[in-house]
Amino acid sequence: MLHLRLIIPAARTEEATAVLEDCPGVTNIVVLPGAAREPRGDLVFCDAARESANEVLGRLKWLETEGSIAAEQVDLSLSKAAEDAIEEAPGDPDDAVIWEELAQKVSTDSRVTWAYLAFFAIATQLAGIGVLQNSPILIVGAMVLGPEFGAVAAVCFGLLNVRWHLVATALRTLVIGFLVAIAITFACAFVSQWLGWFDMSNLRENEEVQFIVKPDRWSFIVALLAGAAGVLSVTAGKSSALVGVFISVTTVPAAGYAAVALSLSDWNEVAGSVSQLAVNILGMVIAGTVTLWIQRRFWPQVGRRSSV
Repeated sequence: MLHLRLIIPAARTEEATAVLEDCPGVTNIVVLPGAAREPRGDLVFCDAARESANEVLGRLKWLETEGSIAAEQVDLSLSKAAEDAIEEAPGDPDDAVIWEELAQKVSTDSRVTWAYLAFFAIATQLAGIGVLQNSPILIVGAMVLGPEFGAVAAVCFGLLNVRWHLVATALRTLVIGFLVAIAITFACAFVSQWLGWFDMSNLRENEEVQFIVKPDRWSFIVALLAGAAGVLSVTAGKSSALVGVFISVTTVPAAGYAAVALSLSDWNEVAGSVSQLAVNILGMVIAGTVTLWIQRRFWPQVGRRSSV
């Protein structure tokens, strides 16, 4: 269930509550006349099944400018009325995609922040050390730490909804993240090489991590599967599944490998790692966009009347 808090101009409260009463899956409606002060209006609470959220938010979209809408997940609801509302709503709650929620999430994840750059740089340096130490464990750790999938999901959402500004912003975030992370890792690798901590032999004796620079048909298939699984985990709120997505693709390890190879001027290895990176990003974008399209087009709980 979702708990909704609505601030509604008094003159339109009856109209809004009529929408809530008309939508299947909405219950526990409470109206507090004149309770809201900023913005001024009536305060309305209700609970809605996730499957009903798109219809409710779509029909009350005018509140974005005339009032306010806030939604939060209800972790525990002991209510026969709530159980009946969930049964009344079409589909299953775990399958419901709340498009407004997803739009807000991908918009946030497409921004360049200091935390984003810090996680990216740390993950890429871990990958670089994993390459030099021939350590798959470090490579896996770098995969999990990488923050790039949020921007990839934003690209998918932007393509689905023809929001080119969002696509451009998310791609910019990806490019900046990879460039900054590679530059920092390159600088650290260059200093480490100058200190004599590693040399070209380290790239010749790392059979355990050579998969990073050898993209093939399987790399693309894995990227497609990971992109589909990643989008499903984001839309369904299954964070544990998203960890598996991080471990499946070699975007951050490829960036770390490229930085180390650059410090040694090994252009063949640089080309291989950059190719692996491109294959993974392309596969995830294609599969993620197709998955979102399928969710919107075919799943009954998508809520076709939503204006998202």
